[in-house]
Amino acid sequence: MAAESRGEAGLGVGAVARRLGVAASTLRTWDRRYGIGPSGRSAGGHRRYTADDLARLEAMQRLIVSGAPPAEAARAALDEPGAEPAAPRGHGAGGNRIPLDATPAARSGPHAAQVRGLARAAMALDERAMAAAVHAALDREGVVAAWEQLFVPVLVGIGRKHAASGAYVEVEHLLSAVLLRALADRTRTAGTGAERNGSVPPVLLACAPEEQHSLPIYALAAALAETGTVATVLGARVPVPALMAAIDRTGPRAVFVWSQTPETGDPSWLTGLPAGRPPLRTVTGGPGWARAQIPPRVRLVTTLSGAVADLQAVRFRR
Repeated sequence: MAAESRGEAGLGVGAVARRLGVAASTLRTWDRRYGIGPSGRSAGGHRRYTADDLARLEAMQRLIVSGAPPAEAARAALDEPGAEPAAPRGHGAGGNRIPLDATPAARSGPHAAQVRGLARAAMALDERAMAAAVHAALDREGVVAAWEQLFVPVLVGIGRKHAASGAYVEVEHLLSAVLLRALADRTRTAGTGAERNGSVPPVLLACAPEEQHSLPIYALAAALAETGTVATVLGARVPVPALMAAIDRTGPRAVFVWSQTPETGDPSWLTGLPAGRPPLRTVTGGPGWARAQIPPRVRLVTTLSGAVADLQAVRFRR
């Protein structure tokens, strides 16, 4: 978004909210509480977000997804508005193209003990301890909070170790397997009776063609399950014809497509997805997408909570 926004400043709160995949009320709260708001003015004197404002908001959002509290994320974004953190890729299903480090909040914040405990269990390849920590976090926090405050900090910490040494692939693979099983347990009991018996179509979750990082869509399926929304997960590396066939056969209300790496982030093919009746909502997520090229009718979300809200909004649309 940074390259796009630098050529298109002066946006109102609604436009920025759509760009970032958050509620306009969230942006107003960030402005009021943390001073990370619009610094420009329109010809009529209305406050507008500039390109630098958008860059700051993106930086803040990345830090929040990594586990930082909003206040700390806002301070860091205001200190370094143009900073783009290095993003070596993680290996395997759990790799995340966000800064591959535990944030200060993860190391010293309210969830620091849980982060350290899960990380120690993962490094020791203690599958039983990992499973216990993961299930306890899901029971205590729910899927979205557990993902953002515990699982992601541990995954990115392991990813950084791998990027620095080339080792620890087995650690990430085992932790990813534990997470997948736990998230699947949360997904199995999803939905109302109408959704489970097929009278209400599900939403489809898929990775972009050749995209192998599938763990985030399983987290999304589990988070949707907590809202009573059934999702059908097609998994990694879904070819375009296969996704189209799934849309034709299931008649979903919405489709979510994940891209984690730039190599899988060309969105041009999304315009060819079946339109549907009522119109199919197409939502994208992940840092791989070429944001400036996303078609106008395709939505982009940047947080797990944003994806849940967007997909839940069409739950009972007819």
